[in-house]
Amino acid sequence: MPKFSQGTADRSRSGKGLRLMSVDALRGFDMFWILGGEKLFAALFALTAWSGWLVADAQMKHSQWHGFTLYDLIFPLFIFLSGVALGLSSQRLDLLPFRQRLPKYRHAVVRLLLLLGLGILYNHGWGTGIPIDPDAVRYASVLGRIAFAWFLAAMLVWHTSLRTQVMVAIGLLLAYAAVHLWLPLPGVPAGSLTPDISVNAWVDMHFLPGIHYRHRPVDPEGVLSTIPAVVNALAGVFTGRLIVSGRNEGAKVGLMVLSGLLSLAAGWLLDPVLPLNKELWTSSFVLVSVGWSLLLLSLFYLLVDVLGWQKPMMPFVVIGVNAIIIYLASSLMHWDYLSNSLFGGIINAVTPQWQPLLAVVGLLTVEWMLLFWMYRRKIFIKV
Repeated sequence: MPKFSQGTADRSRSGKGLRLMSVDALRGFDMFWILGGEKLFAALFALTAWSGWLVADAQMKHSQWHGFTLYDLIFPLFIFLSGVALGLSSQRLDLLPFRQRLPKYRHAVVRLLLLLGLGILYNHGWGTGIPIDPDAVRYASVLGRIAFAWFLAAMLVWHTSLRTQVMVAIGLLLAYAAVHLWLPLPGVPAGSLTPDISVNAWVDMHFLPGIHYRHRPVDPEGVLSTIPAVVNALAGVFTGRLIVSGRNEGAKVGLMVLSGLLSLAAGWLLDPVLPLNKELWTSSFVLVSVGWSLLLLSLFYLLVDVLGWQKPMMPFVVIGVNAIIIYLASSLMHWDYLSNSLFGGIINAVTPQWQPLLAVVGLLTVEWMLLFWMYRRKIFIKV
């Protein structure tokens, strides 16, 4: 079940391992764009008419099919950060007596099932309402993918060596690329990567119960594309292990930057053969998203945990420590109505070119104030 806990988001060691403010800050930065931050650039363009804001706004939209935008990074970055948290407190369990392992296993299974359920709730529940029609439920979800990626990564961390985990990550990327490039299926020629015809669409149509996103053949959080997301989580695990290693801070940041650049280069070099595609979560997409995740974490780690720029990052930390609850609320609550109830008079009183920007600021303010209230009272809802 969700845990309502008291604590801080600072860097501290406890029996549960190391918690880094930079991870909370980056998670909050990631969530900021989902909560309404993605509308800022369009609003700034309406105010200033500077074409540069349109370039930034284009990055705040998902790729139509092949390609990569910074908005495509939000989801894999969250999975990567869940892996970092796992790597900060990585522990082998397989040599312990089963009785000592049982609480960890129980927590992992409960977390998996709870996130799957919350993902269905985020998708607006049971479709047709009670009585439940199982065929009208969308079971695939963002939270479901996070759940499976974390769970499978945790099983590997708890039961295998680092070398095995690296080999599994490489093997998954190679095998998944081979499936996309060379595996034919009935009605699906080898190498077909279209919205209607792909291995992913075939698997989802045959094995994913319920409805798909917008009733399309392939669900963007479908069955097959969940497998390579484990690599995003494992990359986070490796980064977490690096952070708690005995290397000096400069070496840690340098290795993160170097690894990020190499991963970006590998992904873009693979792109002409196997295009970057978020909905299919192609191996090239994994590499590019891991690369950007490493570069962003290296920056936040340097600023927050090495240089101590904690106060400037507090607005993001406030979001990051309750990321799951505000993500759910973004689907289940009518934030625009609340914002308009509080700030509608002010927004309507200004000139039209200012109204989009004030509307976005008002929306973000309402959401952030709720999170700040929870933060001040040390209410951190963990799943």
